[in-house]
Amino acid sequence: MLIVCPNCMAKNRVPDERLQDNPTCGKCQQALLPTHPIELNDQNFFHYVQNTELPIVVDFWAEWCGPCKAMAPHFSQAAQNAPQYRFVNVNTEVAQKISSQFNIRSIPTLAVFKNGKEVARQAGAMQASQLLAWLGTVV
Repeated sequence: MLIVCPNCMAKNRVPDERLQDNPTCGKCQQALLPTHPIELNDQNFFHYVQNTELPIVVDFWAEWCGPCKAMAPHFSQAAQNAPQYRFVNVNTEVAQKISSQFNIRSIPTLAVFKNGKEVARQAGAMQASQLLAWLGTVV
């Protein structure tokens, strides 16, 4: 399984049977599979999404967005309860190139990527249980 380190962005090949052992990056020794969402931006988004073989759940959000702030703890809770996915945040105010490229018009918007391609999208805030149920139907 190929996984990009969320800290140094190095590509790591991890045997499937080691995914449960909290693997660390061969370059920086940090956890490859943190149990919290990581922040991506215009500079590292495509590298991370195209080179991580686990499904990636992206929360497109903004600091000024009330529903985004309300959903943030639920998104974090889902990340803790679903290690089979990578959870990432993209601040649409900071990562305007990515937001524009994916035609993000309302926030929060959740998008699921698998093998570098978007496979599902859902606009609007969700509780952790709703988010995990939705993921179960799309991936």
